[in-house]
Amino acid sequence: MRLLARCPDCGVAMRLSLEDADKRKRCRQCGRLFKVPALEQLRKALELIKQAHAGVYVDEKGNVYG
Repeated sequence: MRLLARCPDCGVAMRLSLEDADKRKRCRQCGRLFKVPALEQLRKALELIKQAHAGVYVDEKGNVYG
């Protein structure tokens, strides 16, 4: 399984491995360093998305909006 992360600055999508979870990654396009959420945070976000009737957004600090 792979993770799909989007750079918070330039928005470029990157495919990452599961080993990249809970680590900092550098954007391949703009060079910004950002944190990839831990797998547990991703599981919680996926559960919220399944229950939500609208879009849910989780920022790089793990805050949930939507």
